[in-house]
Amino acid sequence: MTPMTTRIPSLGPRGEGWVVAQLLLLAVIGALGLAEFAGHGLANPWGAPAAAAGFILIGVGLGLAGRATSDLRSAFSPFPKPLADAPLVESGAFRWIRHPIYTGLILASAGWGLAAGSIWVLAATLALALVLDAKSRREEAWLLATHPGYAAYRRRSRRFVPLVY
Repeated sequence: MTPMTTRIPSLGPRGEGWVVAQLLLLAVIGALGLAEFAGHGLANPWGAPAAAAGFILIGVGLGLAGRATSDLRSAFSPFPKPLADAPLVESGAFRWIRHPIYTGLILASAGWGLAAGSIWVLAATLALALVLDAKSRREEAWLLATHPGYAAYRRRSRRFVPLVY
């Protein structure tokens, strides 16, 4: 098997730089949303339906990320480089999408932006999605090099959205 080559940098032996970028963006998203709430209280400038949709997305996103974390068990790591001897997980939340934790974080962040009524949170969520997309590409290069069955799994599943992407 020929490992996937990628121009995406590793940013550290385990991809630590990707985790730092992700955590910084999540902190910015959280802070921007809190600032928005502080400015207008619970009265969402986009209306109650946007706030309700936002809180639903937060719940769905956190639920998906939590389920995926549970599915990984001992294979879980915040770093994109897989743990030595960790099994390839293709079941549970991973059956249809290869990066359900990232999908969950993006959904929850978008929900936070809707709930807060903040275009700035949604813009930071877009930046988070771009970082997580690049991180997932770096991770997949390592997974292809580590797990012989990963190429077939990639063909059967999508990166973030079932049947779409």
